[in-house]
Amino acid sequence: MHFRPSHLRDRAHVAGRAAARSFPLTGSYPPYPLYPVGCIVATPPQTGSAALPATGKTEGMTARSHWNGVRMRTVEAAADPDDAPRSVTLPADWDDTAAEALARLTPGHGPASLPDEAAHWIDDLCMDSTAGPAVRPVARALSCLLLMRQAAPTQDLWHGHHDRRPGFVVNLAAFVEADNSFMARDFVAALRLLARMLRMIAQYRQPLCNGELPLPDPTQRTASHLRAVPPAMPPQPPCVAGSLLLTNLDACLAGLGFDYDSESGRDAACSIVALATLVAHAGEGADAMPLPPVRSILPGVSQIARNVWQEAAVEIDQPAARVETGFSTSGPIDALLGVEACGLAPVFSPLRPDGRLATSTLARLACRGLTLEAAFAATLAGESVLPLPSAASHQAMHRALSGFVDRAPPRPDATRDVLATRAGLERGVRRPLPARHGGFTQKASVGGHRLFLRTGEYADGALGEISLTPTRESPMVRGLMDTLGQAVSIGLQYGVPLESYVEAFAYTQFGPAGTVEGDPVASYATSMLDYAFRALSDAYLGRRLPDAPHEEIMADSPAPMLPLDLPGSGNDDGDDTPPRRRRLRLVG
Repeated sequence: MHFRPSHLRDRAHVAGRAAARSFPLTGSYPPYPLYPVGCIVATPPQTGSAALPATGKTEGMTARSHWNGVRMRTVEAAADPDDAPRSVTLPADWDDTAAEALARLTPGHGPASLPDEAAHWIDDLCMDSTAGPAVRPVARALSCLLLMRQAAPTQDLWHGHHDRRPGFVVNLAAFVEADNSFMARDFVAALRLLARMLRMIAQYRQPLCNGELPLPDPTQRTASHLRAVPPAMPPQPPCVAGSLLLTNLDACLAGLGFDYDSESGRDAACSIVALATLVAHAGEGADAMPLPPVRSILPGVSQIARNVWQEAAVEIDQPAARVETGFSTSGPIDALLGVEACGLAPVFSPLRPDGRLATSTLARLACRGLTLEAAFAATLAGESVLPLPSAASHQAMHRALSGFVDRAPPRPDATRDVLATRAGLERGVRRPLPARHGGFTQKASVGGHRLFLRTGEYADGALGEISLTPTRESPMVRGLMDTLGQAVSIGLQYGVPLESYVEAFAYTQFGPAGTVEGDPVASYATSMLDYAFRALSDAYLGRRLPDAPHEEIMADSPAPMLPLDLPGSGNDDGDDTPPRRRRLRLVG
């Protein structure tokens, strides 16, 4: 894969310069990013790859034209495995998971196109928030953010739900350069653009959500009415305009060369998250500014954060609407942006859904100086090249970042680390039985059915093998008993205690039952398995189990009737023929 040095990058720079000319660099209009929208071109897809046509689908759509020249592909995807697949058009280098997410975001069952769906919400926001020549630069900047998979609106804002709080999901890993550096300037410019859009949305929709009645003109009132007016209420805090939700933190740290479970990784995460909160709170007054982290190990981030602090930490008469920061949760927007782990959670697998190595895995291998062949050889040798973070590291990251965001997710439970517990279990080691070993053979009969019980012992006298052989039973019964003996023998050689088998098979009702002959261990057994494991308990555990109570058929209990439960005939001999009338006959 490589970056296309085509007219797309030049168009992005022109869009950024036009946006910078449209809005001054000071005041309430922040500068816009100069995004190098270079589309990553992958192998030509098999499902048809074509460039997007230059004309829009609907008149008035301005955002769709920003996708002209981007190489697209069309695949068949469905939001749910049970749903019928639909045609989904998206950039050629986006994976199939993004296609499924777009199918979930697009209502209906017809074809779905990312340029068309993005144009709906981009044009809606730009028409509501801006006017005049400022519409096109803002729409172009939002399109660039989505094309580079750096940011996208939340699901409610994507669908145009005006009654819910708007927000944007910011992919932190998309702001990492190829040289393992963080694009702090582009990150700040993108957050300023998104925060300004949220405040403009709140300002535009506030009259629509206000249900209060208009106040009368106070100049028409008398002095008595004016004296009766209650004192003015203290100023209320500014309303919340929306949220900036950060995601894909672990992949971002992998691109920067840091481990998730390390002090340097937590310091880098604190610097990035604190910078995001600082930019989001700009314009709200000096009291809303968060405290910076103790140290910053990312080059250039601390200086940019200091400059943003000096510009934002000023007292203003009318603070702007509040923009809160937090972390995203699992949803189709994260899948559309190519997120590996939502929010601040660690990456739980080094592989992608298609079985290939994830981007974070390749980045961490490159930072360690390992090639794919060397990493594979080390894995075959038993070394843990890239250990997965534990729940304790997740909790430590949550504790480090909770003070730098407005809304932190619930604290993870370190005791419920299923993956670490499963990975920490030691595999059982088989203790093979010697070829020549001791044991005994016991011949007995249960209810008149003959049975041979053979055992194999280790040198220390521990039981390691059993064999159950009924002599006069059907081939199916002999096969079942032999298979059961082999299964128990394998378990004993892997360390399963004999007590567990005795508790499981003693007093089992399987097969013939009756008086035991040939062994004084038991006088009555409910089955051959009952006798066999009670005999093993007496021989190897020193514990003789009592006999089970005899199950005798009561005289008044109805006899079983097979194959159907037919009504009784009234005959004691079980004959179904009706009874004959008994009478005397004269025989001459």
